[in-house]
Order: sequence, then structure tokens, then C-alpha cells
Amino acid sequence: MPTFNWKLVNWPNTIFLVSTLFVSLTAVPLYIYFFGLTWFDAALFLVFFALTGLSITVGYHRLFSHLTFKASWPVRLGTLVFGAAAFENSALRWAADHRAHHKHVDGEEDPYDITKGFFHAHIGWMLYNGKPEAPLDAVKDLQHDSMLAWQHRWYVPIAILSGFALPALCGFLWGGWTAALGGFLIAGVARIVFVNHMTFLINSLSHTWGKQPYSKRCTARDNAVLAFFTFGEGYHNFHHAFQHDYRNGVKAWQFDPTKWCIWVLNRLGLVRDVRRVPNETIELAEIAERQLQLCLKLESSTTPIADQVKRALMNAHDRLQQASQHWEERKAEYRRAAETKMQASRERLAELQRDFREANARLRQAMQEWYDAHQLVRAALA
Repeated sequence: MPTFNWKLVNWPNTIFLVSTLFVSLTAVPLYIYFFGLTWFDAALFLVFFALTGLSITVGYHRLFSHLTFKASWPVRLGTLVFGAAAFENSALRWAADHRAHHKHVDGEEDPYDITKGFFHAHIGWMLYNGKPEAPLDAVKDLQHDSMLAWQHRWYVPIAILSGFALPALCGFLWGGWTAALGGFLIAGVARIVFVNHMTFLINSLSHTWGKQPYSKRCTARDNAVLAFFTFGEGYHNFHHAFQHDYRNGVKAWQFDPTKWCIWVLNRLGLVRDVRRVPNETIELAEIAERQLQLCLKLESSTTPIADQVKRALMNAHDRLQQASQHWEERKAEYRRAAETKMQASRERLAELQRDFREANARLRQAMQEWYDAHQLVRAALA
């Protein structure tokens, strides 16, 4: 049985995470018992919860880690200041860990590898230093940003001022020292615990519980319940399949406040170059996964399926692949012409656009044929 090496414990992380949880479970209830929970306490908690939570999801995650859009300096500064208030390390370190997670997901080099257990993925990886901290090589592109470098250097004082001092100051200005203590405990300490575990759940629960509609190549899962508590980050299977899309909840009805926030900032002119995957590409990924699962079901099924039903599915799949390839070629050709602004007549550009639209219509028709064949096979298996 391996012995536990206490020298490898990350004491700063351990002390902070344990102490904030302890204070939240003891001092916060005592404060509420003696002084009550006012509407101001609740409102201040919710405001700081939203500011820090969205700074992690909008800033640390989708802006800095995945470069899904470009932001003006007020957005970058705001997410860096309030992202620090979440006490989840500097944006450079956070992005380096997260990029390593995507590059080595479920592998030995994944910082919060779920295959090492739920506790390890959730919080254990921060408490125990089994290996030295990885260098910041994965974020060389971000290190040239002076604002990110400033936050990385002064992360601890920024975090203390914005995460503890600011909510206490807001409380003092509202109602004196008693309200200042409430601001520190509720909008400060307790809020940090909530935001921390909101993020940690993405590393643990979203790799354990949920659906995998886009890909089963890794353990990432979509979970609508988790999305509700994580500003939309719970749609993790989509995120791992399309990490450079600014959305996680890609469907119109999916709860993704981070996506909505970025959309609003884009409308206000505060962010630009918002990246999104074409709907057809997303739908093709869903179809490919469903095709794979249906083929596995056909192989293991003891129900006799007519050859013509199987042939209909395979033929529909072949036509879909051909239409998809044709669509990709026409899309790339038209995009090259539009982006490079090649010297071509207006008629030629219009022709390329028309070809792309026809390829898109052909792809849509092939998709519908596949859906029809899919339903036919499912009905035969029922």
C-alpha cells in the first residue's frame, strides 16, 4: 500500500479551500442567527456571484483559454479583476491548465483527469502536488498581453481586494460595521465557496453524469441541470467537440447565460470576431454519433432486420457523406474568395455563393433522407 507523502500537499490551496468552506459552514450561519439575512446581504451575494462566476466563464474560459472572441480592454480588465476575486488562480495559470485538459483529456497529462476518480477531478488535483506545476508554455500567445501579465504578477492582492475587501466595503457603506462583516462573510467567503465548486463541478460531474450527443471520444457530457448552476458550462460534451465556439448551450432553448452575455457585449460593440461553428457541422456531428450507436445496436440485435432497411440506412449515410464533402469544398472555396478578397468579378463571387447555397440545400436534403432511414431502422428494431 503506497504511503502518503505530506511533502507533496499543496498547503496554500488546502488551507484556503478548507478554511473558506469551514467559515461558510460555521461563521456564516452564526452571523445570520445573530444579525439576520437582509435583502442587501442576499443581493450583494448574487451580484458578486454573477460578477465572479461570469468572469470565469466569459473571461478565463471562453475568452482567454479558447479565444472564442476578441474583447475590448474594459471587458478584459473587468473579467481579470473579478476573475481573480473567484480565487481560482491567475488567468494565465487557469488557461494553461484548461488547455492541457483539452489536449490530454482523460489522460495522464490531464490536470483534472476524471479517470483518477471523482474527488481528484473535483478538488484533489489542487490539494496534492503529485508532480511539479506545468510551465506556461501552452499560453505563450497570452503572455504577450500586458493586462494578463499584470494580473498574473499581482494576482493575490487583486484577489484579496476584489474578493474580500470590496464586498466588505460595500457592506460598510450600506450599514456600517455589521453590514461590512456580512459582506465579507456572505458576498466574500460563502460566495467564493459557491463559485469555486461551480467550476469544480465542470471538471468532475460533467465528466461523469449526462448525455453525449456529439461524441463519445472522451468522458465529457452534456447536463442541463448542471448548466443551470454553472452559467451554461454544463453542456460539456458540445464544448469538447467544438471548443472554439463561443457557445456551450448551442440550442436556442438551452440555458447558457455566458453565451447570452457575450452576445449582448457583441451587440454593444465591446467584443468582436465572435466564433461559432456552422449549424450544419454541429448537426453532422450529432448524426455521426447516432449512426455509430445505431450500427452498434444493429450488430448486437437479435431482431431480424430486412436487408432493404439496412441498405436504405447505408445508402442514406453514403449520400450524406458525399453531400457533406461537397458542402465543405464549396464552403471553403467561397470563404477563401471572401476572406482573401481575390481579384474576381462580382459575377464570379455571386457564382461561388450560389454554388455554396446549392451545396447547402443538397446537404439538407441528404440529412432529411438519413433521418427518414434512421427512423425506419429504429421502427424495425422496436
